[in-house]
Amino acid sequence: MSARDASGASGASPYKSKTLATWIALLGGSLGLHRFYLYGWRDLPGWLHPWPTLAGLHGVRRMLELGQDDHAAWALIPLLGLMLAQAALFAILYGLTPDARWDARHNPGQPVQDTRWGPVLGAIAGLMLGAGVLMATIAFSGQRYFEWQIEQAHRISQ
Repeated sequence: MSARDASGASGASPYKSKTLATWIALLGGSLGLHRFYLYGWRDLPGWLHPWPTLAGLHGVRRMLELGQDDHAAWALIPLLGLMLAQAALFAILYGLTPDARWDARHNPGQPVQDTRWGPVLGAIAGLMLGAGVLMATIAFSGQRYFEWQIEQAHRISQ
């Protein structure tokens, strides 16, 4: 029996594990690693993920070097928070996708695999990490915005 007969296609794609995709999304999703795992190296959205993440890391570096008054860091740091939060969201989505739907989408023609607790634990970790990062990003952005408003009000009053 040839590979074509067994898989229904000439080049059967390798099995895409829901557990592995969930944990890759959680740990490296802000860099697009989960997209490369699922869709390969030619995935354009995967290549777009690292840029806002790196810009946010540059904002963190600027704030550590120049202090909290650096306005560029104020704009860049929330990008990092949003990319980390979206990575956690993808981990939650992957982890909570039913096995049959996952295998129909990513492993067509292969039998449904029972994934057990690995993806669920990844989704729980994604929920905790994502909620914390998103709240911190909103708090940081709001604090910086209101501090800027106070600076502007002081300038006007003088």
